[in-house]
Amino acid sequence: MIDPQLKAQIDPARLPQHVAIIMDGNGRWAKQQGHLRVFGHKHGVKAVRSAIETATELGIGYLTLYAFSTENWNRPQFEINALMELLVNTIEKETPTLMKNGIRLETIGNTDQLPKDCRQTLLKTVEKTKDNDRMTLILALSYSGRWDIIEAVRNISKRIQSGDLQPDEIDETVLNSALNTAAYPNPDLLIRTSGEQRISNFLLWEIAYSEIHFTPVLWPDFGVEDFCNALLDFQSRERRFGKTGEQLKTP
Repeated sequence: MIDPQLKAQIDPARLPQHVAIIMDGNGRWAKQQGHLRVFGHKHGVKAVRSAIETATELGIGYLTLYAFSTENWNRPQFEINALMELLVNTIEKETPTLMKNGIRLETIGNTDQLPKDCRQTLLKTVEKTKDNDRMTLILALSYSGRWDIIEAVRNISKRIQSGDLQPDEIDETVLNSALNTAAYPNPDLLIRTSGEQRISNFLLWEIAYSEIHFTPVLWPDFGVEDFCNALLDFQSRERRFGKTGEQLKTP
């Protein structure tokens, strides 16, 4: 639950439709506690739950979480195995809550690379929650922005080869429709935790006009107040999309 005084500061009419989060800092958090990185990932699940609950309570339509990048496959096998096991267990445990709160689970990324049991658990929950319409939770798994753009270019090239598309017909709409994220609005707000100030190959095309909020808070410590502060920061900004401030004020 959001503190009523904090919630009162947030303008419901100016909420982002889509929030994307780079959940960073699990390993450093664990190291600070004197534990292995896996310890941080396990405690990061609590922050995931908190972010989902906060977004749902406020009425945010889409929440995308960067759960596992294509680069993460280069991590030690022990950590990868632990992450996959944690993913399976968390999805199974949280599915009833997703159903109760009307949350639809979807994924972006090369999920064919995931272990079979992980992929099957994911697909099962995606199917079970497909008719929920209160909020869409998107997990980016085995995902990277460059990978997605390359896949889109390949698919567009196949359309050209088949005669379905001419090169001079390629525009933003065509590329958008070929991306994993085609079904979703672009993020209005991108949050990155842990103090790092980079995009890390996440939603490279989609965040062209996103507001970006960097916070020093490590992901396992990212709570309701931190999420709300990011939203308040978002609402303090003027989104011009290339226009001048005076143009936006003109009826």
